[in-house]
Amino acid sequence: MSAGGAPAQAERAADAVVVGSGPNGLAAAVTLARAGLSVAVYEGAESPGGGCRTAELTLPGFAHDVCSTVHPMLGVSPFFTRSPLPGLRTLAPEVAFAHPLDGGRAARVAASVSDTADWLAADGPAYERLIGPVVDDAAEITPAILRPLLAVPRHPLALARFGLRGLAPVSILARRFTTPEGRALLAGLGAHAMQPLGAAGTGAFALFLGALAHVAGWPVVEGGSVRITEALVAELEAAGGLLRTGRFIERLDELPPARLKLLDVTPKQLIQLAGGSLPGRYDAAMRRFRYGPGIFKVDWALAGPVPWANEACRRTATIHVGGSFEEVAHSEFQVASGRHCERPFCIAVQPCVVDPDRAPDGRETFYAYCHVPAGSTVDMSERIEAQIERFAPGSASWCWRVPRATRSRWSARTPTTSAATSTAGRRPCCRPCSGRCRACTHTAPRWRVSTSAPPRHPPAAACTGCAARAPRSRPCATCAEGHSGA
Repeated sequence: MSAGGAPAQAERAADAVVVGSGPNGLAAAVTLARAGLSVAVYEGAESPGGGCRTAELTLPGFAHDVCSTVHPMLGVSPFFTRSPLPGLRTLAPEVAFAHPLDGGRAARVAASVSDTADWLAADGPAYERLIGPVVDDAAEITPAILRPLLAVPRHPLALARFGLRGLAPVSILARRFTTPEGRALLAGLGAHAMQPLGAAGTGAFALFLGALAHVAGWPVVEGGSVRITEALVAELEAAGGLLRTGRFIERLDELPPARLKLLDVTPKQLIQLAGGSLPGRYDAAMRRFRYGPGIFKVDWALAGPVPWANEACRRTATIHVGGSFEEVAHSEFQVASGRHCERPFCIAVQPCVVDPDRAPDGRETFYAYCHVPAGSTVDMSERIEAQIERFAPGSASWCWRVPRATRSRWSARTPTTSAATSTAGRRPCCRPCSGRCRACTHTAPRWRVSTSAPPRHPPAAACTGCAARAPRSRPCATCAEGHSGA
């Protein structure tokens, strides 16, 4: 890894250059380097990884992940499973996730479908019928989910079974459940879609994320998410690739000559980088791209564990904090309508449950975030704390207000992330434009490999094989350039 130095134009040509060292960009670079191509990655920041980093955001000795901590996709992503990265170790908690309710109750998902169904009691059979088939078909449907939406599936029957239920809104699927616990469990899963629970397709998020809890767990990476970045960088350099940090690229013509140029950037950044060289229709599609809701995240350095009222919440790294199905649905609807909910649905993460070395002895790192409308400048920290206090009585005085309970509000720490926008977009099925070749920029030989390119992944997905397979030699019928295809 190198930093500073000569302008990018003055450096030697490579077979492929990648702009941006987020996990998708690095995965694509590693894939090309393993295939024998010379690859150079350019990163504007002084350290690689984008949001996939770990830092002392609050106090010395407290290791906080800048963005995601829990990575359900690591265990099923073709990129990671086909060639595991040396030294990358995941830790799965006993309980995949929990969803507390008033009165000390909580829904929780264990490793097996049957154990979860037994705990759900009256809703157990409905849970087995809904999630069980997705778990059974997971090996067949996962590759299709991680490909562009219009790619021809290898297992169409399995994907059709998933699609028939997944296309339905969570609000429809929830009618299968009769208990508050079962309905709340499904609401928390569906809220990861960052859409109203009555929106078509939110069922797919709930079903797939729920199935992953049984297939691969909802693990954290030992030592922090930065270990993913470190492993990717080590693999890239071992394969002969180069990473150049501190090299902010403002225009594509600043890059050295290359057969392929892969761009781990947002649509707005692509327009700026291209400098007017995008074809008219594609440029218009980029400009029409609507960013989705954002998040407001707070990090804490705690004096001890959060005193959750329900014991299951103390045994998991992920807690869906939002109350009943109706409350979660109201919160997500408010955000989609451009409003801030007084009782927001929050996702709380306590990695020290399985990785205690992230904090000094007896203390913990902790964060929680809620969804906010795009462009929001509202401080949601007190509302988030109130929701935590609601299900962990006494935490407001015991954890938050002591000097050691330092908090750090989330802000835009990389050019491709924003405190109040999401690159996931409002049109996940065809973002930012329709067609089979949505990773291609229609301008030879450039490709988008950021999270704004299809397919839309769960927010916790560190990176997937789709981005890593972006360039292929088979031509696209639209632009006569290679693409990820099927």
